[in-house]
Amino acid sequence: MNRTIVYPGTFDPLTRGHEDLVRRALRLSDEVVLAVASNVPKQPFFDLEERVELAQAVLADLPGVRVVPFSGLLVDFVRSQGACLVLRGLRAVSDFEYEFQLAGMNRRLDPELETVFLTPAEQHMFVSASMVREIARLGGDVRPFVHPLVASRLADRFALNN
Repeated sequence: MNRTIVYPGTFDPLTRGHEDLVRRALRLSDEVVLAVASNVPKQPFFDLEERVELAQAVLADLPGVRVVPFSGLLVDFVRSQGACLVLRGLRAVSDFEYEFQLAGMNRRLDPELETVFLTPAEQHMFVSASMVREIARLGGDVRPFVHPLVASRLADRFALNN
């Protein structure tokens, strides 16, 4: 049986924690679809095309990973990919309630859909994309938290804005 898992998110930007979860999900599945959300309530720092491009470049060395933009209901996207598994990351207990509600709603919309929760490696537990953006905005070193390409793109973007 082919096992495809969809890992949805804004990935604004993709962090080392996201990368860790993708690598570990490959051990559980045949294929990981990194689903980059286009219709997010917040205004992303990087536009959809940039987020997709960065994720494709960062994950290029991983066979079995596809990066795909998506909009609309996650359950519809998951079905369109021939998948029945959704990957969600949990960094802290505070993430659990929201993720639990999402998983329940998605299962209600599609009873065949299962959500798998993974926690990132210990060194990535505290890293969030919003924290990375804030550190970069303030001129801090984000290289421990993101791929060098992402760090460079953040530095370039903030240099243009100052």
